[in-house]
Amino acid sequence: MLTPTRAVRVFAYAAPVDMRKGFDGLGALVEQQMGRQLLKGDVFLFVGRSRRRAKVLHFDGTGLVLLTKRLFRGRFARPWCEQGAQEVELTVSELSLFLEGCELAGRWRLSPPAVDEKVLAVGSAL
Repeated sequence: MLTPTRAVRVFAYAAPVDMRKGFDGLGALVEQQMGRQLLKGDVFLFVGRSRRRAKVLHFDGTGLVLLTKRLFRGRFARPWCEQGAQEVELTVSELSLFLEGCELAGRWRLSPPAVDEKVLAVGSAL
């Protein structure tokens, strides 16, 4: 079961992916194309060219988890809308909205920014 917290970073691969890829193929994209460490615990989202299928790859501490979703109606949003970007960072909430089929997820920031400790320290001093 995939139950990440807000502290987990979510990255969407910013190009259409061959949905026949499995653990090894998607893991190679993470490390070679995105320049990320697969076993760090981040969550990685991949979408096919037709945008009817999406895959989520995550290392949960004991092994790799691969979640696959296929929409029967509608299409997933395009996480590859920015030219030249290798990835799009999402929050866990935005990932949930994305997997529900929300067209805005991945295009605009839908979640507030994370609270910084410095902001909290300044706010408590007032």
